[in-house]
Amino acid sequence: MNGFAAVDFEFARQVLQRGVAALFVVGFASTLNQFRPLLGEHGLLPATELLDWAHSSKSGRRLLRPTVFRWMRYTDRRLVALCVAGIVVAAALVIGIPQLGPPWVPMLCFLVLWFGYMSITSIGQTFYGFGWEMLLLEAGFLAAFLGSDRQPPPTVVIILFWWLVFRLEFGAGMIKIRGGREWRDLTALMYHHETQPMPGPLSRQAHLLPAWFHRGEVLGNHFSQLVVPWFLFAPLLGLFVPGPVPAIVGAVAAAIVIATQAWLVLTGNFAWLNWMTIVLAVSAIGLPGIGAAHAPAASDPPWIIDGMPVYWLVVTCAVGVLYVVLSWWPLQNLFARRQLMNASFNRWQLANAYGAFGTVTKQRIEIVVEGTTDEDPDAATWREYAFKGKPGDVQRIPRQFAPYHLRLDWLMWFLPLGRSLEDWFTAFLVRLLEADAATLRLLGHDPFAGERPRWVRAVSYRYRFTTREEFRRTHDRWVRDRRRPVMGPVSLRR
Repeated sequence: MNGFAAVDFEFARQVLQRGVAALFVVGFASTLNQFRPLLGEHGLLPATELLDWAHSSKSGRRLLRPTVFRWMRYTDRRLVALCVAGIVVAAALVIGIPQLGPPWVPMLCFLVLWFGYMSITSIGQTFYGFGWEMLLLEAGFLAAFLGSDRQPPPTVVIILFWWLVFRLEFGAGMIKIRGGREWRDLTALMYHHETQPMPGPLSRQAHLLPAWFHRGEVLGNHFSQLVVPWFLFAPLLGLFVPGPVPAIVGAVAAAIVIATQAWLVLTGNFAWLNWMTIVLAVSAIGLPGIGAAHAPAASDPPWIIDGMPVYWLVVTCAVGVLYVVLSWWPLQNLFARRQLMNASFNRWQLANAYGAFGTVTKQRIEIVVEGTTDEDPDAATWREYAFKGKPGDVQRIPRQFAPYHLRLDWLMWFLPLGRSLEDWFTAFLVRLLEADAATLRLLGHDPFAGERPRWVRAVSYRYRFTTREEFRRTHDRWVRDRRRPVMGPVSLRR
């Protein structure tokens, strides 16, 4: 680092800008494919009802987060236009086109993505109530101030990325230590691979690893989340301590974070959470020489300081001051007795609190949805609807979907954890009875090929991975038992 300019972090900037933009492409594509049947004009939880309440209620106007649909009436067509525009702008940033201009060009592009995606999450209700939504927003906001290829990355913004990774990792570590006993007695990962929301192709193999390995996983997790994040700030010592050691320490800390997140990518489907963490961790990797073209020169005019225009220096320092103020609340939260997880302390979702899996469920309960065309539900032959990601068929290998986010599948995992069924699930069963084409496209397989069933019902099963011996005998990857009625049979009145 060289004062206001983080000259050695040009590679980090390129990865941050392009990586964050690529995940915006994923976020907007996920919304384009799923928002309308879930939250559109005829969705399970219509966003129009939320907006009507916000417009007619004083408390609604206060609670509704910023969204373009506050001033522009929501329609499915406008939602599609917003998503397509977001994908186009994000793809341009991935390619690097806006970065060829002055720094305010990529800034405007990222701010468009930030506000555009916030306009969606603000009306997304429970289907957008995930920590990685606010993580994408905060990362997009910070990426707006990384500048363009014409000047070095601003030191203050690079540091803010370290602070984001610190809150993300250390916050998750503190949640676990304060959470379920399984994280303290080192047994959490003896269950997690099997009971996580959406297992991946290698989750069963990870689950079948020996107990000593799982205990080592937990120890490694605690080390990478509670100890390593402090060393992300080591490159700051380079301002005072000569030599390569501070930069090496920061790079090693980043590499440990990346390695642990890569293991989670291989063994699970956590949307873009792990992918974003990998991208953000690169911010601590400084590579001398790559940004040599941006090194300050003695011949720079007075309106250029450390290779940056004065106006850009003022803008980025203002962002730094803003974050110093906003960070007071998440800093308190990190060390609070009742730590909040995935919480925002302001309407703009900046300087958030993060964390995940403070407790690990010991059993996997799956709600299976079935339908029949028979008139008598008591003597009917029931056929099962298959979801794209969540377990169903006991012989099917779980698929890899991340960083793509299957929102319906994720909420199906949360459903048996609640005390009662949620409104969206009742609406979902009605859509199945109507054979609603948009809803059926969210599923992996419709057993009725687009025809209306006469009855639908929901039953719960306990799922567990088969042992190696069971798999050799049956070729099943899951064992399921303990069937219990959850809802139904229900039918539409005729």
